[in-house]
Amino acid sequence: MPEVIPSTARKAAFALTASLALCATACTGQTGSGATDDASKDTTINFWHAWSAPNEVRAVRSLVDGFEKAHPNIHVNVVGNMTDDKINQALRSGGGKAPDVISSFTTNNVGKFCSSGALVDLNPFFRKSGIDPGTTFPKPMNEYTQFGGSRCTAPLLGDAYGLYYNKTAFAKAGIRNPPKTWSEFEADAKKLTVPQGDGYRQLGFMPDYHGWESTTEHYLGQFSPTYFDKNGKSNVASDPAFEKGFTLQKKLVDELGGFQRLERFRATLGDEWGPKHPFHTGQVAMQLDGEWRLGMAKEAKPKFEIGVAPLPVPDDQAARYGKGYITGTVAGIAANSHKQNAAWEFVRYITTNTDAVVGFANDIHNVPSTLAALKSPKLTYDPRFKTFLDIAADPDSTTSPASVNGGQYLVTIQQLGYDYESGKVTDLRAGLEKAAAQIDTDIAQAR
Repeated sequence: MPEVIPSTARKAAFALTASLALCATACTGQTGSGATDDASKDTTINFWHAWSAPNEVRAVRSLVDGFEKAHPNIHVNVVGNMTDDKINQALRSGGGKAPDVISSFTTNNVGKFCSSGALVDLNPFFRKSGIDPGTTFPKPMNEYTQFGGSRCTAPLLGDAYGLYYNKTAFAKAGIRNPPKTWSEFEADAKKLTVPQGDGYRQLGFMPDYHGWESTTEHYLGQFSPTYFDKNGKSNVASDPAFEKGFTLQKKLVDELGGFQRLERFRATLGDEWGPKHPFHTGQVAMQLDGEWRLGMAKEAKPKFEIGVAPLPVPDDQAARYGKGYITGTVAGIAANSHKQNAAWEFVRYITTNTDAVVGFANDIHNVPSTLAALKSPKLTYDPRFKTFLDIAADPDSTTSPASVNGGQYLVTIQQLGYDYESGKVTDLRAGLEKAAAQIDTDIAQAR
């Protein structure tokens, strides 16, 4: 099926560093607002979203049209291409043109949205509607849509990360199946690597943390780390999963030629979002990436057969093979909205109505965000895409938890990854302890 670059992927860098500067409840303009409106009366609500590509805008329009047909008394004024910064300003200022419902690609900022009071807690609305989020949404999506006891957002499509591999290169190297464990992955990456001069004719896998989607959180997701303890303190230096994840990645960097050689080669490779992506060209035989890569790779018309599988897991977690890292888009209701009941009818429809979620997923080419939609016979997709549906539904799949200061803790962990793989940090244990202390300091300052 034809696919486009997903908005969640295009916004990834922004999502990690976006600063919402969300303030306390007093400055969200909540006075006099609340769920007091009559949703059966004729009304108009404002929906702000971040999608901007023509096909995405058409998909949103189709989603809204479906809602308006089912709720003829509620009209939706749609405003697209809205960043979190613009949304935040509107949530603080309020007014007739401000959003009643927002969607955001920035799951890392859910902690800020919830703790600031900018978005309402949806739990009372779910209870009133008889909907159990725990049985409606996949486990990781349930996790990244709430913080501090508040479920201030709901999942609206998702992204799942898996392993793409060059089947032709695999056959040539005598590899019959995609790797399921880290040791198999390591062996395959070495077997698929063909040096050439100071670089490579073919690299089995680009392990560097700068290698597009091979970020620390995507790697670490396969090790099932616990980022924070029950008191909200960083677990980076306490949970063995972090040390194991960093160690195995660094070992792969060293075994595939070393950081400097890999970085020199990486500098010669094509753009992540263009047709010359090194997986498309066959320069890299395996790629950690999201569900959108399948359509992009097919459009590039590679000279090999594309394989898709879950990412491998650590050897001591072999029974959990099939899981992956999950993220996605979220939707919420503005705390300063005077039309929260009507807004909830819209949020409920776009996030829990199976046909609506399936139709939107088919149009946007992202992963559905309800367990029912993941199994719907109305889904249309390349058979290989099912790998990502299975990853999203897998209860062992993971995500990055929300934090009061957004994704800053992920930035700190990522920086440690850069420093460790490059040799700037040689004492990993000391590096983990320093990172944990920094994360705790940053969170304390943000409270």
